Amino acid sequence: MSEFLICNADTILTIDDERRELEQADLLIRDGQIAKIGHGLETTGEVHDATGCVVTPGLVNTHHHLYQTLTRAVPGCQDALLFGWLKTLYPIWARFGPEEMFTSAQIGLAELALSGCSLSSDHLYLYPNGSRLDDTIVAAAEVGIRFHPTRGAMSIGESGGGLPPDDLVEPESVILEDMIRVVDAFHDPMEGAMCRVGLAPCSPFSVSQELMQDTALLARDKGVMLHTHLAENDEDIAYSQAQFGCRPGQYAENLGWTGPDVWHAHCVKLNSVEIDLFSRTGTGVAHCPCSNCRLGSGIAPVQKMRDQGVNVGLGADGSASNDNGNLILEARQAMLMQRVVNGADAMSSREALEIATRGGADVLNRPDCGRLMPGKRADIAVWDTRSIESAGSWDPAALLLSGPMRVKHLFVEGRQIVRGGHVTTIDLPTAIERQNQLARALRN
Repeated sequence: MSEFLICNADTILTIDDERRELEQADLLIRDGQIAKIGHGLETTGEVHDATGCVVTPGLVNTHHHLYQTLTRAVPGCQDALLFGWLKTLYPIWARFGPEEMFTSAQIGLAELALSGCSLSSDHLYLYPNGSRLDDTIVAAAEVGIRFHPTRGAMSIGESGGGLPPDDLVEPESVILEDMIRVVDAFHDPMEGAMCRVGLAPCSPFSVSQELMQDTALLARDKGVMLHTHLAENDEDIAYSQAQFGCRPGQYAENLGWTGPDVWHAHCVKLNSVEIDLFSRTGTGVAHCPCSNCRLGSGIAPVQKMRDQGVNVGLGADGSASNDNGNLILEARQAMLMQRVVNGADAMSSREALEIATRGGADVLNRPDCGRLMPGKRADIAVWDTRSIESAGSWDPAALLLSGPMRVKHLFVEGRQIVRGGHVTTIDLPTAIERQNQLARALRN
């Protein structure tokens, strides 16, 4: 039996069912789970002093493209809208191989961990030059973060009226066969799983209706979740109406892509009818505020979604459309953007933090994560509020108003992934140097 104690925390934001906030409190962790939360707890194991710190659940990232950490700030993409941005990047991504996929995932997941993220999804929808989803799964296991990779796909190239070049799409029979392979090889449905696999055709403009329907049938047969992009911007809406004769929400419903086993990325342009549809069916949303700003897509109606009972989590999205993989900054941005639209009282720091933790866990069907309660997984972020960002703060627990943007300690399944602001599980400086070498090779 392994056991350790986090003690003397200034505040523990449990985000439990009662949303308790405990002062000068302790957390006892045993065998990867939270055993007790309270005061004056003791252990025979290791002790981590959290004096001057706020403790929260680990953050949850519900949408990412980890491979894009190799294509940050690419000239020609820095000021582009979505479709033009994609058409510039597709030829670069076509030169990726297994090493690029592995290294970019290592860097992306380490960056997320340093921002307090303990559970991340990933949407990998292109597989050039022998790349496989396996490359990212191995990287996640090395970093030590809890992982929900999705086997994405593109099947309609330019010659068929799609957006991606033909050399980046796959035959649909090959896609379905590999979806079966990765689910059988890597998906763990058990509570506390470190790896669950989802199925994720890229978007309505890069796959056929048949593949969307077949994937939904396959996912439900295998008991895994479904994910795709939806209603990201005005171009997306126009494409759906022109090609399918309906809005994206109706298209998703027609294909069987609503329900508690489905979550859609972005949803910037959902209207009230679509929000009601998602609420009634339990369909989740991955809100990606920084990426939506970067690509000029707009501000998603997050407050309206939450008011109507839609499960909403946060997504960093790819580093080619965000440039950053910091989930605590993403939570702050989500809060600020809802205030821009709805007023200064629209979203509090604590509500945005809840979206970034419990909200994301609920979107991914992980009630064992995203909250600090006895019996839940020991995914724990410790934030040092003695830092300059919190100096003078009257409420250090309002982390998104005046708190550190980098975690001090991070535990995943009770294993320390970040200690003193440094990743403990991989040689990060060496990984960064290799990442930069690969980026230079792609650029040249």
